[in-house]
Amino acid sequence: MPSVPPAPVAPDPTTTTLAVLLIGPAGAGKTSVAKYWADHRRVPTAHISLDDVREWVRSGFADPQRGWNDHSEAQYRLARRTCGFAARNFLANGISCILDDAIFPDRPAVGLGGWKRHVGPGLLPVVLLPGLEVVLERNAERSGNRRLTDEEVARIHGRMAGWYGSGLPIIDNSQLDVPTTAQVLDDILARAIASPPKW
Repeated sequence: MPSVPPAPVAPDPTTTTLAVLLIGPAGAGKTSVAKYWADHRRVPTAHISLDDVREWVRSGFADPQRGWNDHSEAQYRLARRTCGFAARNFLANGISCILDDAIFPDRPAVGLGGWKRHVGPGLLPVVLLPGLEVVLERNAERSGNRRLTDEEVARIHGRMAGWYGSGLPIIDNSQLDVPTTAQVLDDILARAIASPPKW
């Protein structure tokens, strides 16, 4: 009697070397979720925040809150290339990474395509998109140049809605705490590893 092949084992995203891009508006919780996810993996994992890298520039920092112009866009592009270079180096040394950035679906020049060029085709993008009222509450708790006006938060959140229908996985973490959101992220990544999407 022929033996029955064992049932396929579901991939474990906590032990696989991955490059994840967490997308979302200011106040979505990207940094909190990314840090928690990186802290609780069973393999070495780095968190790379585009905002942190942009702020490496001290004198001459082009703050987008004062208006988006050629100078701020150039610094954004430089920061993204720097993040991409770091991510590739981590991956080449067996270290997973999670990057976070507020990229828009309607700006392909500085959006998802650019990240894939810099990090590589294996990059797994996931959108974190809670409701506007939640984003406004979280933004109000921020300080310094990370805090935006309510009008700017609403504008950014509205543009992020364009990710619906994009095919990218979207997590509405309006009612989820950080550990639960990280678990949902792992579930999405496990499916992506089992059946690589064409994002």
